[in-house]
Amino acid sequence: MHNRILREVFVGFVRTRRMVRHFSRLALLETLTRTGVSRELPVAQSKALTAAANAEAQALLKQLGSSEAGLSEEQADAVRERVGPNEVEQEKPLPWWMQLWHCFRNPFNLLLTLLATISVLTHDLKGALVISTMVVLSTLLRFWQEGKSNRAADALKAMVSNTATVLRGALPDGKGAQRVELPIKLLVPGDLIALSAGDMVPADCRVLAAKDLFVAQSAMTGESMPVEKTALQRDAGVSNPLELDNIVFMGTNVVSGSATALVVATGNGTYFGALANRVIATDRAPTSFQAGVNKVSWLLIRFMFVMAPLVFFINGFSKGDWLEALLFALAIAVGLTPEMLPMIVTSTLAKGAVFLSRKKVIVKRLDAIQNFGAMDVLCTDKTGTLTQDKIFLARHVDVWGEESDDVLELAYLNSYYQTGLKNLLDVAVLEHAEVSSELEPAKNFRKVDEIPFDFTRRRMSVVVAEHDEHHLLITKGAVEEVLAVCTQVRHGEAVEPLTPELLERIRAVTAELNEEGLRVVAVAAREDPPTRTVYSLADESALTLIGYVAFLDPPKDSTAAALKALAEHSVTVKVLTGDNELVAAKICREVGLAQQGVLLGGAIEDMSDQDLALAVESHNLFAKLTPLHKERIVRLLKANGHVVGFMGDGINDAPALRAADIGISVDSAVDIAKEAADIILLEKSLMVLEQGVLEGRRTFANMLKYIKMTSSSNFGNVFSVLVASAFIPFLPMLPIHLLVQNLLYDISQIAIPFDNVDEEQLRQPLRWQPGDIGRFMVFFGPISSVFDITTFAMMWYVFGAQTPAQQTLFQSGWFVVGLLTQTLIVHMIRSPKLPFIQSRAATPLLVMTGIIMAVGVFLPMGPLAHYFKLQALPPLYFALLPLIVLGYMMLTQAMKGIYKRRWGWQ
Repeated sequence: MHNRILREVFVGFVRTRRMVRHFSRLALLETLTRTGVSRELPVAQSKALTAAANAEAQALLKQLGSSEAGLSEEQADAVRERVGPNEVEQEKPLPWWMQLWHCFRNPFNLLLTLLATISVLTHDLKGALVISTMVVLSTLLRFWQEGKSNRAADALKAMVSNTATVLRGALPDGKGAQRVELPIKLLVPGDLIALSAGDMVPADCRVLAAKDLFVAQSAMTGESMPVEKTALQRDAGVSNPLELDNIVFMGTNVVSGSATALVVATGNGTYFGALANRVIATDRAPTSFQAGVNKVSWLLIRFMFVMAPLVFFINGFSKGDWLEALLFALAIAVGLTPEMLPMIVTSTLAKGAVFLSRKKVIVKRLDAIQNFGAMDVLCTDKTGTLTQDKIFLARHVDVWGEESDDVLELAYLNSYYQTGLKNLLDVAVLEHAEVSSELEPAKNFRKVDEIPFDFTRRRMSVVVAEHDEHHLLITKGAVEEVLAVCTQVRHGEAVEPLTPELLERIRAVTAELNEEGLRVVAVAAREDPPTRTVYSLADESALTLIGYVAFLDPPKDSTAAALKALAEHSVTVKVLTGDNELVAAKICREVGLAQQGVLLGGAIEDMSDQDLALAVESHNLFAKLTPLHKERIVRLLKANGHVVGFMGDGINDAPALRAADIGISVDSAVDIAKEAADIILLEKSLMVLEQGVLEGRRTFANMLKYIKMTSSSNFGNVFSVLVASAFIPFLPMLPIHLLVQNLLYDISQIAIPFDNVDEEQLRQPLRWQPGDIGRFMVFFGPISSVFDITTFAMMWYVFGAQTPAQQTLFQSGWFVVGLLTQTLIVHMIRSPKLPFIQSRAATPLLVMTGIIMAVGVFLPMGPLAHYFKLQALPPLYFALLPLIVLGYMMLTQAMKGIYKRRWGWQ
């Protein structure tokens, strides 16, 4: 129970207002898997999907008011007016009052509210007012910071969103429809959509036509392998919608193949929408960041639950006034409650999100900023991330390496007619308009069939008919995978058997191209009689190798500088690519990444987890990888104790993006990669990676300042109270004094999220280490107690405040010293350097602490002293005060040096 309540504090920002929309659909499905939420659909939805699967296509189109040409804009607008946008409940923004409630509802605020209520019941209205002010201040500041962060995120989110390919613009007679890219939220039941590899399925759909369509829906069904979907439902008796052959679900993704599908349900009417309403009330497993905050919070709360009763009983027994002892213990409990921690956490993360938003970076999950700072290993794909998202066709050669127009023409036909995932290679081929003019594919060729690409075969084929005289099967793909299905090679006009000697020569030619930094794709073909219309994977055999198309994939201008900057900040970069090792090595050399060993996918396949866990540490270039290889490497690096980031943009990167502590993608990525990522880069420059890492470390360092300061200061104050309670015949401070002191102290810390951080603290990754917090608290806490006790002695012996009649003078003296030392501590522990000279706080923090210290001195000396039961202090006090404060600062600085030498400084 307590873990659930605590998580509401620190992950509340995930559930607040617009941030809710940034919660990944993949994350929701993974939450479903972990928590065991029932996967059964409501009966009405289940029946509707089953009926759609078994209905005739034409009848279903008519039922939804659609046609084979899709809906017109007017029809779609009318349907959307009736059913609403294609958004599930969990993706909609919360109203302001609900967001405000989430900002209030945390254990610290609830505890303070309880203490305020007790104060009212015991007629301590001043105390209740001060406590209530703390709660209001913490809640409103958090509400304001989250709103600011959300508005910045929304402005960027509008610049990049997943889209669907839709048939729209149909006339009443069903003609005139065109394929257009529309935001997913605009889809309505009755829309016809085109699906291909890499697409997220945008709604619950009935498949009308499919070619080798495989969909990943493991999070829904538990099946680890992709499921094939077809246009026909084979078994009409199936009642479980998840087992239907021709229904695809929102939130799943297309692994390979292509399809035309009819949208039958959107938004909350989908399977995903039904689950979302159940999962909203389900706790998500805490991330490492949330778990770290939870541990620190419970450390402070446990300390409060021990110390407050102890103070209560000591004062009750020693002074006999149990009501006064209760109010004093409540004030101590308030002082020990880190009520500003949720606000500090949210403010620092929100500040980071706003900073990155100005750099055109979308932060989909706020605590990913801290993971950015903790990251010590960045795994990255090569194509489109390290290299430009623009590939150039550099060479088209025959098997001997000589220029060949035949190879270019066959590659062009393959790219022109394939309907699956059109990658950058296809775009580069299709830019050769002169080939289109010469071939006139629309006039001279007709597509017969297609065998889509997948990451197991690493090749794809199309079958075309030239004037219906013969069929030509054209295959292109990775060299080794194409060679595996070839038995012959073309040499000029002659065709020769593929002998071991020829194979050796072919590999020498392709290796030479690879060493030039060219990405090589093999092209093969076979003529068949025009006797059939359906081809399968088995037909990719007995092919003739025609030649190769070679692509130049130059690195981005910012890559070398970004990798150098990451290395300077202790982030190790490892390249994980499905490409050839020679090409990858060439790119690494060009960007200045020193090669520390190459490991190929084939070798990884044969390695145990134990062996691979060692290998991932000693290698930084991994080539010829499958998507599962990338995911396995990321998981083993995490198991080795690293905080791992992964940057990728392709469908083959999605598993690794999900497995990493922080997934980074780019705006040109496929839908599934953007959905799996935590952070999306809108700019092409990779220098923002360094800025993200530094901002993450600043964020963490500033959060740690508050936690260190609060824990050590609280520990010292309670220790001082215990000493005073045992030896002084009156309370060392009244409850109202403690409460006002704590309120002023809290106000002084509002500027911590905007503080500077020393360059030395940004050089190494920063992580949660709750054990260090406890050690820091015990080490530095008693330092303030030394000077508190010195103040007690001064007030007792120098100023004669020894009786209950003179307690106001005593309490006023400690009030000022306590507030000054408590406020100064942030400057003392924010850096291991000498404060104000070697390391100076940001101006807002300097101004805020200065104001609070001035207010602390003014209260006993000004007209409000009587209201707060304080009194003016004698001139001699202010002559001795600087000595106490200076002594405190000097001893703290000396102890910092001892602490740093023994345990380091984070």
